[in-house]
Amino acid sequence: MLITIGLLLAAICTQAQERIWEGTSCKARKVTLTAFLPEGEPRAAVIVCPGGSYHWLDLEAEGTLVAQWLASEGIAAYVLQYRVAGKFEFVAKYRTILRGNRHPDMIADLQRAIQLVREHTDCPLGVMGFSAGGHLVMTAGEFYTTNFMERYGIVPQVSLRPDFVVPVYPVITLSDARYVHKRSRLGLLAEPRVSNRALRDSLSLEKHVKRTTPPVFLLNCKDDPIVDYHNSELLDSALTAAGIPHVYTQYATGGHGFGADPARQNQDTARWQDSFLRWLDALLDQE
Repeated sequence: MLITIGLLLAAICTQAQERIWEGTSCKARKVTLTAFLPEGEPRAAVIVCPGGSYHWLDLEAEGTLVAQWLASEGIAAYVLQYRVAGKFEFVAKYRTILRGNRHPDMIADLQRAIQLVREHTDCPLGVMGFSAGGHLVMTAGEFYTTNFMERYGIVPQVSLRPDFVVPVYPVITLSDARYVHKRSRLGLLAEPRVSNRALRDSLSLEKHVKRTTPPVFLLNCKDDPIVDYHNSELLDSALTAAGIPHVYTQYATGGHGFGADPARQNQDTARWQDSFLRWLDALLDQE
């Protein structure tokens, strides 16, 4: 029997997994939300979105290890295993014939997770994502007024706006040819739509920051060999222009994909977790 979201949130010091589309018209049974809950009442909640170029998910360094760390700091963490194109698609490009997974599936999954967590907790709720997952959480922070679950007949009675957004070495632009991460763009849009300029622009997040965008904690490394560091600089500039409270940290070295895995971190990137906690404490103190 599946654990209900209510029981999932009531569990203490445990890990439990929920199929978030169960009982709806969406048949994405592999989409799950796994809870990592602290002892006592959490001071905040965070939905964690691992990266993987919208083709796969790094569920350890950017998922489980992140959630375990957050739970150890008194924060309820929920790892979202959202829909991706798949490793086979990366090789075979089957979505030229079949639909497969593509936008807006991924953001619908995240909005569903936000809805379910919000319905059962009153504490501040943020979203944290890595690489392509950073693009996904920033999409949630910018397009929260659009209900991407509507095609499944779901009209949430709670806000879909995250209270804060944490993009870590994120993919941001889908339109700037100088900096775009082509594999993530392909994974999100699918082959027939990659050349659609209007669609690329609509999901280039540096173009859609609003004055109501939530506070942002942004970080990356200048030597990132996967996602060009200018992605984060584009977002930083857009947040600054819109007057959005945010912190942007750029490390000189550290690369990509380190998440919360000490084995992948260097002396610089090992500091990002403590920096985030200090930022979050200051943000919560303002409420």
